[in-house]
Amino acid sequence: QVQLVETGGGSVQAGGSLNLSCAASGVTQCMGWFRQAPGKEREGVAAIDYNGITNYADSVKGRFTISKDSAKNTLYLRMNSLKPEDTAMYYCAAVYVYGLIACPSFGRLSSYNYWGQGTQVTVSS
Repeated sequence: QVQLVETGGGSVQAGGSLNLSCAASGVTQCMGWFRQAPGKEREGVAAIDYNGITNYADSVKGRFTISKDSAKNTLYLRMNSLKPEDTAMYYCAAVYVYGLIACPSFGRLSSYNYWGQGTQVTVSS
């Protein structure tokens, strides 16, 4: 069983920065950040696989950076140049499956079997 705890959300003005962290309690193979704005579907933001290869949504490329500290078992999301449209609940998610061959395709929510409780990010104009 894996538990994920996100921290670091908050309110910021457009153009500002925030850092999100996700502390994992167990072994994970693939991890990612997702977000859900009111009235919208949950969407993938960034993902990192067990080789450290990263993927990003087009809307955040060049502004957000995902990273993982394996020693601390912690996932991070550095968010720069924030825009009002980045306002959402941000969720950390992880995959652990025995015999996993490859990490899920980017944004494939159903393949992530562990989720955090979410942290709110609000960007004002």
